[in-house]
Amino acid sequence: MPRNVKVGLIQMATPFDPAWSVERIKKDALEKHLPLIEQAGKSGVQILGLQEIFNGPYFCPSQDPKWYDAAESCPGPTTELMAGYAKKYDMAMVVPIYERDLPGVYYNTAAMIDADGTYLGKYRKNHIPHTNGFWEKYFFKPGNLGYPVFNTRYGKVGIYICYDRHFPEGARLLGLNGAEIVFNPSATVAGLSQYLWKLEQPAHAVANGYFVAASNRVGTEAPWNIGHFYGSSYIVDPRGNFLAMGSEDKDELVIATVDLDQIEEVRKTWQFYRDRRPETYGDMAKLL
Repeated sequence: MPRNVKVGLIQMATPFDPAWSVERIKKDALEKHLPLIEQAGKSGVQILGLQEIFNGPYFCPSQDPKWYDAAESCPGPTTELMAGYAKKYDMAMVVPIYERDLPGVYYNTAAMIDADGTYLGKYRKNHIPHTNGFWEKYFFKPGNLGYPVFNTRYGKVGIYICYDRHFPEGARLLGLNGAEIVFNPSATVAGLSQYLWKLEQPAHAVANGYFVAASNRVGTEAPWNIGHFYGSSYIVDPRGNFLAMGSEDKDELVIATVDLDQIEEVRKTWQFYRDRRPETYGDMAKLL
């Protein structure tokens, strides 16, 4: 019997009034997601991925300390709320939030919740950009949990977050750790890196023989002028074929059914794991 799994991604705009409190902005963003989360559950989605810091704006164009107040514990109130939806619909969920670990210590994090509502753990974004319009090091400490893979009811899930996607090393480690599907929740705007969006992650899928589910928000977010988020959330198979893709400008649920048995089939053809030469790669770790 094929190991068919229905995978879903939500892409959404998160406009807000800059005069609102951080608490109201988070509440509004969360409430806008709930109908699509419900739609995913009613559509039979078995693993659902939400976008990067889904319950708020992408605040990194600023260097305003008020956004530290958007951080929360993980597990915490948002993961507990999402666990209720996971249990209600037997739907595992990737839930990206802004995590407060200690006073003054914050991470860009994604929690993994299983289909019975169990919190399985979290991934903390490892690669943190810091450039014009993307002041992420002001808000996030680099991750310190490695590249975990979570054994959900429906399959083994790895998580990479946004800028991580530019680094093949972590993508390979997720595969070596057993990932069958890698979710990459993102907040990326049109411009310099847009052409890479449909290039890098299908290449990771091929190089590692797994599925990739990549989500991106849509729209613009005032008061920052960094451009528009171009959506185009997608799911690709281990051959790099696009199974589903969202629009560039609409709030929507993107769904594809993946056959996890295809991983074995592809890896019998492309023996990249067999032919690796890790004993020759030591200099890579030395070149710091």
